[in-house]
Amino acid sequence: MSASVSFDPLVELAGMWTTELAERYLPDPGLLPSRYECVDGNLILSPYEAGPNVYAADELRGLFKGPARAVGLRVYTTVNLQMTAQRWIQPDITVMRAPVMSTWAQAADAIVVGEFVSPSSRQRDRLDKPAMCAREGIPYYLRGEVDLRTETATLWFYRLADGEYQEVAVAHTGGVFEIAEPFPVSFDPIQLLDL
Repeated sequence: MSASVSFDPLVELAGMWTTELAERYLPDPGLLPSRYECVDGNLILSPYEAGPNVYAADELRGLFKGPARAVGLRVYTTVNLQMTAQRWIQPDITVMRAPVMSTWAQAADAIVVGEFVSPSSRQRDRLDKPAMCAREGIPYYLRGEVDLRTETATLWFYRLADGEYQEVAVAHTGGVFEIAEPFPVSFDPIQLLDL
């Protein structure tokens, strides 16, 4: 009697992931709900964000939505932002030029990519993802950090210049986060906290 061998896509497809394979095999029903991202065919699984980050992203979407729509843009919380068939990320917030009509939003249509940093994503959100987004020519990158215990929130906003993101705005709790492009918005980052 031979033991049956079952196909495990997370093992068998390591290093070969594409958007086509993702559509076929993800989400994996044997795992807790996860964020699935991919870099050069290597699938990266991470747990969904902590509550404060999810809340902050949702609040930020609400603050961005009206001003963005006024200039013809769309704001999403999580999308599958495709850079190539073997590279995609799921940002916490994405501003797009047009409605996303399928599973895969195209990086070429993204205006702003934003991430709320958590301890498990510090390197990816501060270094890896901005570098990927800069290579794709995404005009703006936003980074947020929120902490309910200390009741603090900080936002950094960067504009792409000469292939790198340059800081154009930063605001902490009690201050004013204000940008004029790609749409005008102004608010105290404390509004991102679930207090």
